[in-house]
Amino acid sequence: MSSCCSGSCSSAAPPPDGRYRKVLWAALVINFAMFGVEIVSSLAAGSVSLLADSVDFLGDAANYGVSLFVLGLAVVWRSRAAYAKGLVMGAFGLLVLGRALWLGTGEQVPHAQTMGVVSVVAFAANGAVAALLYAFRNGDANMRSVWLCTRNDMIGNVAVMLAALGVFGTGAGWPDIVVASIMALLGLHAARDIILQARGELRQRSDARAGVPTR
Repeated sequence: MSSCCSGSCSSAAPPPDGRYRKVLWAALVINFAMFGVEIVSSLAAGSVSLLADSVDFLGDAANYGVSLFVLGLAVVWRSRAAYAKGLVMGAFGLLVLGRALWLGTGEQVPHAQTMGVVSVVAFAANGAVAALLYAFRNGDANMRSVWLCTRNDMIGNVAVMLAALGVFGTGAGWPDIVVASIMALLGLHAARDIILQARGELRQRSDARAGVPTR
């Protein structure tokens, strides 16, 4: 999970270009749909790396949602929304890590074929979003960060593909658990960054209202 997925994707107001708003809408729908697909598939396949990848889709959908709905509101509400998003992402990260540790103590082997098929679909979904955003890649910082964020998420999809190949080749579940643990830790790190940044912004605004000088 890249730094732009930690919140900077939605740090600036979206441009007034109507086409860009339509693209963000499409990206939101695709990411939220894939979040649902990977949640269900992770349970069906017994795969924690799919569950971890679904967190990325949820985080991206939240970023696009914030860009579309929250940025028109007061700055303090943007910070509150980011704080809430960080808490949700952190909770999912802990869930993934806990499930990885739990499955690691057993001998359950996830269904490699399901992992492979779903990860290819996820890669295609992120590729479609990246293609939609490609025309805006050289725009302002917000536009470029959103495109880079989606492009980098495709790396996570490739990691799940490799986990599927590892499970298929070894007949064991440890490749799935290793990939999931790494993705969960990256997700927790991103959630921590979001929460700390949001808390700092809220504290600055609180100090400003109270007349406390800032450094």
